[in-house]
Amino acid sequence: MSIEQFIENEVKTNDVVLFMKGTPQFPQCGFSGQVVQILDHVGVGYKGLNVLESADLRDGIKTYSNWPTIPQLYVKGEFIGGCDIVREMFQAGELQSLLAEKGVIDAPASA
Repeated sequence: MSIEQFIENEVKTNDVVLFMKGTPQFPQCGFSGQVVQILDHVGVGYKGLNVLESADLRDGIKTYSNWPTIPQLYVKGEFIGGCDIVREMFQAGELQSLLAEKGVIDAPASA
């Protein structure tokens, strides 16, 4: 299986995937750590893939998404963005709405 096929399979078979430096239990960069904190806070289950374990994965995900930085978040096969985008979406409530729309978390209670 090529790295592209591996990435495609992970993105398609997991509802939420975070390509990150380190693991959800032990992030190895601040940006990955911030996204882990946000995902844990909103209560969504996700799969974390450590790009530090494989140069092929680290380079392959950048090519796959056409995005130069790690971490990268995918929801239901759709590339959402990196740390800044995820943080801004979270602060605006957009991330929670997107996750609810995609059916991966319960809809937030309306105020």
